Order: sequence, then C-alpha cells, then structure tokens
Amino acid sequence: MRVAIAGAGAVGRSIASELLENGHEVLLIDVDPRAIKIDSVPRAEWLLADACEIASLDEAGLNNCHVVVASSGDDKVNLVVSLLAKTEYGVPRVVARINHPNNEWLFNESWGVDVAVSTPRLLSALVEEAVSVGDLVRLMTFRQGQANLVELTLADDAPVVGQRAGSVPWPVDSALVAILREGRVLVPTADDPLEAGDELLFVASQEVEQELAHLLSQH
Repeated sequence: MRVAIAGAGAVGRSIASELLENGHEVLLIDVDPRAIKIDSVPRAEWLLADACEIASLDEAGLNNCHVVVASSGDDKVNLVVSLLAKTEYGVPRVVARINHPNNEWLFNESWGVDVAVSTPRLLSALVEEAVSVGDLVRLMTFRQGQANLVELTLADDAPVVGQRAGSVPWPVDSALVAILREGRVLVPTADDPLEAGDELLFVASQEVEQELAHLLSQH
C-alpha cells in the first residue's frame, strides 16, 4: 500500500517505521521544518507542506494513496485532513488520531474518518482488559461504531465453561474470532471446549454486546 501520514511527530514517525517494516510505501507530511527528521525514518518520503491545503495534497499525490493517516497533535488539523482526503481525493481508508476525548464525537464519516483512534480510550480499555474477569471490555471500534472488538475473560463459574464453542447460542451479529489460552492464540472451531481463564475475542455489533455479556457471565 501507499500510505500518507499527516503529522511527522513521534506518533507519525512510529507509524511510518512500522508500515515500512511491513513493506508499504510511506510519505510523511508536516508543516513544521523541525519535524522533518529524515534520518529518523530514512526509507520514507518526506514533504514539508501544510496538509490542510489542497496544493500540498496535490503535491503529495493523495489520489494515489490507499490510506491516509491524520496523526498530528491538533484535532482540528486531523479533521480537515480527513475530510479533504475523503471528499477531494477519494482515499479508500482514512485513519485519524483523536487527541482530546471531548472531540471524539466529531471523528466520524461526516468528516471522512473511517477509523478513529483515541489514545486515552484505548489505554483505559487495555487497563480494563488486563484486570477484568467476567466483564465485557470494548477494545476497538470499526466503521463508525457498526462493529466493535470486545474481550471477556471467562470466570471459573461462567455458564459456558465446559461447552464447545459451536454449541453456544452466540447472538446474531457476533462472531468469536480468537481464544487466548496460556500464551497461545487459538482460532476457534466448533469442537473447541471453552475453559475458565480463556480470553475470548469477539467482533460484535454494539446492539448485541449486552446480550453477549449476559450469555458469558450470567449465574
């Protein structure tokens, strides 16, 4: 993929390094000359420009990008970049960083955002995931809330313990996608038994999360 990253700060450079390691083409864009640290990510392309201006995005060739990442430390910039990427250039996938949780409601399809990443929300979810047993924890949201990645660690007395994955009446619009057990990642089959302490990962619509939680933790 060709990926343009608007915002070449620590976050943007880290994303660029990961994507380059995975074999993708990366262009870093920043308006601040101090952020142009070519030696830090030498394999990336660099552009000193304002990503909120059409002329800059024309120069960046956004029409040839598969993904745009708006990763600056300014939510207003990230929203403008997202909107331009989607409406002016038809970029298939726009990912935006949310810096302030109060602005989270803005980062949706009306601003061209396909995936919004809120660091505070993600960190709080990971804390919950690390300490919660028997509670459903939302880890990530896809497609403006149409589906979520949720996790639950089975308590010893969970009603599904001992049942086979295929025999559990999972709610419609939910799918068990992985079981984490004793350091292993298991792709679940219908015959796999569920054990106490299993971390179950589901992709589920928000509407069925409560039903899923009830099924897994009712007594």
